[in-house]
Amino acid sequence: MKHKSFLILGLILGLASFFIWISLSPDKHLPTTPVDQNEVNTQQKKDNADQDKDETSETSDDKTISDGIKEAVTRVVEGAMGVFVKEDLDIVAIGDSLTQGVGDESDNGGYVGILEKSLKKSESDQNIEIKNYGKRGNRTDQLLKRLNKEEISESVKEADIILMTIGANDIMKIVKDNFTDLKYEDFVKEQTRYETRLQSIFDTIQVKNPDVKIFLIGIYNPFNQYFSEVPELGQIMNDWNKISRNVTSQYDNISFIPIADLFEGRKDLYYKDNFHPNLEGYQLIAERVFEYIKESIQQEDEKA
Repeated sequence: MKHKSFLILGLILGLASFFIWISLSPDKHLPTTPVDQNEVNTQQKKDNADQDKDETSETSDDKTISDGIKEAVTRVVEGAMGVFVKEDLDIVAIGDSLTQGVGDESDNGGYVGILEKSLKKSESDQNIEIKNYGKRGNRTDQLLKRLNKEEISESVKEADIILMTIGANDIMKIVKDNFTDLKYEDFVKEQTRYETRLQSIFDTIQVKNPDVKIFLIGIYNPFNQYFSEVPELGQIMNDWNKISRNVTSQYDNISFIPIADLFEGRKDLYYKDNFHPNLEGYQLIAERVFEYIKESIQQEDEKA
């Protein structure tokens, strides 16, 4: 049954990729026919009217997005009220597209951008800096290599807090590598290697900065809204989160932040690609992250 479910899933994903490719390809082979100039003029007027309408719509959309980022920041700021942030706080964000902020319609950097604006707004007199090294498509093996790049390495050495999203693309690589014959066992085989790479990432960071506090943000299941009849997908995501939680528990200064529950039954939290969070989705992640890092960013006298 599992074998059959994943084969069906592979076919669905393959067809989806094909139709996306078709929709993005230019219509090179469409036949050309003579047209009447009056029809062209009429169509041009219609196109101009539609363009004016689109521009008005875009202005309205921009306003909505602007209002959205303000609301997102305000909600996190409300949670930050009464929290006095450490002076000269350096936060480094590393990982995949969730760190980069892919899907955030406001182009403000997803949860990292919302968090940065919120902290600076709540503590305007503090020197707070968040460096974002998120890169779309990053897997654990790729992140491990990037940690040795000079810019990222130096930022890690100076960081007070490191925020990390990683793991989802490791899962996607298994899908791609076993596309025509995908089975649950393929993911089980990769779990140990994923665990080892995650440990190597943490060990590498700690060698560079033994005192830094690290927060690993979990993954959610974007496929549940369309493939709820394939329970193995949910199990895979749960497995990955369990491994991540278990690895973080082996270190005193590393914590796991769950976010899967935020997206359960919430189709409205996804970007139009149906995979990444939208602005509202990132807002919820930012709120959850702030709750977990709050103690670590407070001034010492406030904790007492």
